[in-house]
Amino acid sequence: MKEELDYLRPRLMEIFTYLHANPEISWHEVETTNYIVELLTQEGFSPIRFKNSTGLYVDVGNGDPKVGLRTDIDALWQEVDGHFRANHSCGHDGHMTMAIGTLLLLKELQQTINGTIRVIFQPAEEKGTGALSVLEEGVIDDLDYLFGVHVRPVHELEDGTYCAALYHGASRLLEGEIIGEDAHAARPHLGINAIEVGATIIEDLRTIHTDPMVPVSVKMTKFHAGGDSGNIIPGNASFTIDIRAQQNKVMDDLAQGVKRVIDSSKLLHKVQIELRMVANIVAAEVDTSAQYLMEQAIIQAAGLSNLRKPVHTPGGEDFHHYAVQRPHLKTTMLGLGCGLTPGLHHPKMKFKQARLVTGVEILTRAVLLALESGHKKEASA
Repeated sequence: MKEELDYLRPRLMEIFTYLHANPEISWHEVETTNYIVELLTQEGFSPIRFKNSTGLYVDVGNGDPKVGLRTDIDALWQEVDGHFRANHSCGHDGHMTMAIGTLLLLKELQQTINGTIRVIFQPAEEKGTGALSVLEEGVIDDLDYLFGVHVRPVHELEDGTYCAALYHGASRLLEGEIIGEDAHAARPHLGINAIEVGATIIEDLRTIHTDPMVPVSVKMTKFHAGGDSGNIIPGNASFTIDIRAQQNKVMDDLAQGVKRVIDSSKLLHKVQIELRMVANIVAAEVDTSAQYLMEQAIIQAAGLSNLRKPVHTPGGEDFHHYAVQRPHLKTTMLGLGCGLTPGLHHPKMKFKQARLVTGVEILTRAVLLALESGHKKEASA
């Protein structure tokens, strides 16, 4: 496998360079999809575009067991050098390169695939809804295993080390509207002050208590009220509440607490408050057998000395919707230590591209080990 990887290395760097230079934001990954479809078609694969969105998948082999590998394909929209543009500052260009590399390596190995390996190129991870869209396509339902990958910053994994599971936290983003009544600043009793309502919400959010052993965060992150005139008490306001928890059950408890706070503020101020959820990312539900196979793949590719414990991170990742929505599915994500600095989502984020080659080997070994494991289970059944 090492010899085949050395042969593929220049091609992988070429693919990464193109993807890095041509980022596209969530749900608009049109040319990214076209590029991957054309590349894989030229390599003899038969990629299938999703019916209802950008993105695609491709199968290698056929029959059972069925093992999946998923990559995200979208970029962020952010300010870079004074201008807003699409930017691959979360590593999805590297993730795509590793997924494509896995397919190319399987082809180079000329190994008969006894079963099915499905590689999924998923749109809109940054919106938190891309995985839900792929679930609606039905391409996950018949899989036994599903693996993912994410580059990690140096404070989580040092360069050249790897972990077999990423425990992302759950996060929800709520947007709200306070509908009160304007009043003259000299006559506050004639109106309902949206700022005072907001202040009550902020204070009461601090009274929500959950299991102290599980990291949580709930806070108001945005509040807009009033106009140019400083002598008007604003009756209306908009706000955003960000909720995070390391476990899904605790996230549910936090969400109930926020609902109680909003309901209490409605009664106290006699005001209408509309609240809606605009993003919902679930916490990781890692399967122990999938994690074990990924550990073995890391050891085979990089050695036991470079295997690290699973990383617990407060960031979110919509990959985990797959395990929560399809409980039969065995999932885990490879954490790739690649010298990533200064951090994910930083406009100048960079990492050592050479580590992508090791990532290809680890992911290839993982999917092949999963197929082998599936056959052993069938034989013992």
